[in-house]
Amino acid sequence: MSRYRGPRLRIVRRLGDLPGLTRKAARRSYPPGQHGQARRKRSEYAIRLEEKQKLRFNYGLSERQLVRYVKKARRMQGSTGTNLLQLMEMRLDNIIFRLGFAPTIPGARQLVNHGHITVNGRVVDIASYNCRPGEVIGVRQREASRKLVTANLEYPGLSNVPVHLDLDKNKLEAKVTGNCEREWVALQINELLVVEYYSRKV
Repeated sequence: MSRYRGPRLRIVRRLGDLPGLTRKAARRSYPPGQHGQARRKRSEYAIRLEEKQKLRFNYGLSERQLVRYVKKARRMQGSTGTNLLQLMEMRLDNIIFRLGFAPTIPGARQLVNHGHITVNGRVVDIASYNCRPGEVIGVRQREASRKLVTANLEYPGLSNVPVHLDLDKNKLEAKVTGNCEREWVALQINELLVVEYYSRKV
């Protein structure tokens, strides 16, 4: 299954607030579709599936990518759920979004893919690039690139820059000072349910 490219508010209405997917707020609070307002008891599987879908849609991943991240998180030391969220947060497209360089994660992915972003002074156009502590994320020294990011910084998607990112707005540069802590993850999610969902499948 490839990355979702359909209407984003439809997903927000179904899953709740996804800060990385869109800045728009849904006018209707109930899920979309003919039976959106019907009260139905959800099974345990449905609850776990919903949490997994939140993660997938917020960070803009395909199912195959998410499975790879779950396997990688399992091999790491510590809690698999926390490791999984850390891997998501340390993706280059997510860091660009958290710095305010782009209004959403899809917008950040476009910035990266179009060659506007540098890591340690070199252009990196892979959105899934895993940023490491000590690396410097910057904007390419081109007028078009800097103009675009400066405009986005005036209206960032999220108001607070996480503590593991040290942003210099004047230079349009940020240093990754460590790994993202659990409390700085903007998405409201129960990551243990995601791990449980995949424990039977992977």
